[in-house]
Amino acid sequence: MTIDKETVEKVAHLARLELNETETQEMIKDMSKILDFMAKLNELDTSGVEPLVYMTNEVNVLREDVVKQQITHEEALENAPKHDKDYFLVAKVIEK
Repeated sequence: MTIDKETVEKVAHLARLELNETETQEMIKDMSKILDFMAKLNELDTSGVEPLVYMTNEVNVLREDVVKQQITHEEALENAPKHDKDYFLVAKVIEK
């Protein structure tokens, strides 16, 4: 498959990108390189290779959650620009 200006313009439109002429020419080169690389990969015999999902055999390697600092409700409200007795006050962001 060859990449031409029309193909790049169609992909740019679908991606909601505005490309000038220079960017379009660069994109033609880049997309052609990608397709050439994919064609090279298609030449490989992968019939005996199992699909790879993860790069390692480790499962959910997570650290333990450790509480390092705690503040009270009142201490949290002290630094708020606006608050009442119990809550932070913020500007309304949802309109009806």
